[in-house]
Amino acid sequence: MKNMAKLGVLRIGHRPKRDKRITTHVGLVSRTFGADQFILAGNDIKVINTLNKVNSKWGNENFKAELTKSPKKFVSEWKKKGGKVVHLTMYGINLPDFKFNNIRKEDTLIIVGAEKVEPWYYENADYNVAIANQPHSEVSALAIFLDRYFKGKELYKEYDSKLKIIPMKSGKKVVEK
Repeated sequence: MKNMAKLGVLRIGHRPKRDKRITTHVGLVSRTFGADQFILAGNDIKVINTLNKVNSKWGNENFKAELTKSPKKFVSEWKKKGGKVVHLTMYGINLPDFKFNNIRKEDTLIIVGAEKVEPWYYENADYNVAIANQPHSEVSALAIFLDRYFKGKELYKEYDSKLKIIPMKSGKKVVEK
């Protein structure tokens, strides 16, 4: 399932006291649904440490979580290197109308906002993409977008991990390797 192109998720607008759980969930979705990296704008190292701890237990040696103090510079550098930028927003092209083939072979950075997003991000994204043009959770928007990007194949991905969940019709079973 590994895509040759690099796929990153940039979380902007994170408010540490208010958004830590939601931002952590954006990072977890990034990791589990196939992104190569999660970049958090700001300096909340606790979120990054949580994601790295999950990664060490559950595997995915290719996934990196990191901070950036300059998200606009990060976006500009991504584009300078030839990558595409997708901004997930309720104001963009509705997801069913988005052509994924435009980005699947390109390094792609997905921007996920928290608080009100500055116009700069709308203007500098190659694509503004919406999930249903309605208010919704950024966590669900990212999950739906990545599922479409990978055509559902990310749900079958297995990692070399310390822990493994054994799928069951009922009950719960986790084994240590």
